Amino acid sequence: MNSSLKQDNRQTSLPEDPLLAGALLGAGLPMEAEELLQKASAFYHLNDIAEKHLLEAQSIAPGHAAVLIGLYRFYFYKGRLAEALEIARVCLLKAAADCELPADWHLVSAHDANFSDFEKTVPRFYLFTLKGYAYLQMRLGNLEEGLLAVLKLLELDPLDKIGAKVLLEVLQRTGQDDYD
Repeated sequence: MNSSLKQDNRQTSLPEDPLLAGALLGAGLPMEAEELLQKASAFYHLNDIAEKHLLEAQSIAPGHAAVLIGLYRFYFYKGRLAEALEIARVCLLKAAADCELPADWHLVSAHDANFSDFEKTVPRFYLFTLKGYAYLQMRLGNLEEGLLAVLKLLELDPLDKIGAKVLLEVLQRTGQDDYD
């Protein structure tokens, strides 16, 4: 795999935006699940314990964005990319349902939601999730699927507020010598 794919992981995890995170993370999360997420964070360095807390939180609040983002980030930053990809798929389905979009991201069009208004947190979450999905596909060697997801991002976000062009540039450099 080209080293540029391995090195360029900026803005590829799920939402870091404080407004987005606050809107997604707080609403409707049971206190018990929130406490488990805090424990997972405190024990992040102990993989088994942190993951156990995350999975317990998931059993209490299945499908809640805060739990899904916690699981995604855990797997992503632990280098467990295949598991992060599975969570990204779940996040895409959740965001699609919340935006009343087709479940298959290939079928989503720019007119299906207000993707250009970054005040709209759920469509923005959808875009961030699709970007994470694209990046993970690329890292796992599924370059064609990654490219399709990047092109979909550019269709949905033609002003590229989400930064999909960075991924497209990485894909375009893939296979070239690092010395070029």
